[in-house]
Amino acid sequence: MNQFIAHITLLVSDYYDAIKFYTEILNFDLIEDTTINETKRWVLVRPKGAVECCLLLAKAANVEQNSRIGDQTGGRVHLFLYTDNFWRDYHQMVLKGLNFVRPPKTESYGTVAVFKDLYDNLWDLIERSS
Repeated sequence: MNQFIAHITLLVSDYYDAIKFYTEILNFDLIEDTTINETKRWVLVRPKGAVECCLLLAKAANVEQNSRIGDQTGGRVHLFLYTDNFWRDYHQMVLKGLNFVRPPKTESYGTVAVFKDLYDNLWDLIERSS
C-alpha cells in the first residue's frame, strides 16, 4: 500500500493576496489555479522542490469559515516548513518583511524560528540537525 497526503486546506480571505504572499514572500510555486465557478477556485501552492503535499488555498465561503482564517489550530503552530539552509531562507524572509514572532533558536532537532503568514497562521521554519 502506498499513501500520502496530497493537499492541506488553508482558509484565506482573498485568492490574489494569498497567491502573491505564498509565491513572492515564501517563494512557493503556484501549481494550479483553476476557476470552479464565480466564487470558487482550485488553487495549489507548494515549496520549491516539494513533490507531494500542496497547500490548497480555499477562500472562506461563509461566516463560520471566515472566523477560522488565521486560527485553524487554536493558536498552535499550524505548518512546518523544512529547509536545507535555515539562515539563507530566514534572512530572505526577513528582507521581504515576514513577521517572525519567535527568534531563531537551536534545538536538539535543529534550528527553528516561528513566523506568521499573511493571515497570522503560525509556521515553524526548520533546518534539521545533521
